Amino acid sequence: MRILGKLVGALIGFLLFRNGFAVVLGAFFGHLWDIGALRAPRPLGASNSFIAPLFGLAGAIAKSDGRVSEQEIAATENLMARMQLAPEQRASAIERFNAGKQQGFEVNLAIADLKLWAAGRRDLAFLLLDMLLDVVYAEGPLAPNKFAIVRKLCWALGVHERELAALAAMRGYAYATPGADSESARGPGGQHYGGGQAPRGPGARDPYAVLGIGREANEREIKRAYRKLISQHHPDKLGDVPAELKRRAEERAREINTAYERIQAERGFR
Repeated sequence: MRILGKLVGALIGFLLFRNGFAVVLGAFFGHLWDIGALRAPRPLGASNSFIAPLFGLAGAIAKSDGRVSEQEIAATENLMARMQLAPEQRASAIERFNAGKQQGFEVNLAIADLKLWAAGRRDLAFLLLDMLLDVVYAEGPLAPNKFAIVRKLCWALGVHERELAALAAMRGYAYATPGADSESARGPGGQHYGGGQAPRGPGARDPYAVLGIGREANEREIKRAYRKLISQHHPDKLGDVPAELKRRAEERAREINTAYERIQAERGFR
């Protein structure tokens, strides 16, 4: 819950008028700011404003371990195809990917641009991370330099590492911090995120890892994790975003539902 606007509004009301009504009124306007009601609407075309920083960051991630591999190039081209970019958008994406590979590329600036585009919305934050995962894992295990960039992006977007691990599990990737031992590679509840790439395909994905819980979780914890995830990843909440993002959100919602149904069948509850 955002409260900064309320606090600032209440403080301004007190400093200007020195009475309780002004404090309440200031807090009310601060609340409107917190929920975005007083902010300017996103300009026309801003729904695509993530493309340049996204592919620039993809280039930086691919180059961070010293060289850009054929697998990483293929993963990036596949992402462009999935997004169904127009010719001019594809040309821009390629240009930014190549720029991201260059020494001196401003990783922090690209991350700041993606944070600005997401505007504090966790559903958009998860989409950005989801799109980068195939590039991140193109060569298998998560290399330290790649992990450093991904962790910085997660921090900027307000996504916890265990949420990234669950997102990776949805895509069929095992997850572990580079150099993690058998204990530190365990997520919340004790589930293990291995050090490399997991077998792909829905049937190979650990449903507990997809929900971000351990196998010892009880029925109440399982249901709570499911409701939280399906709320965060529901495609109907996305608004004005490219069709590919909505399609990917729909796929992810299906993955969450499939994992929950598998656990239901295993545990025998409804």
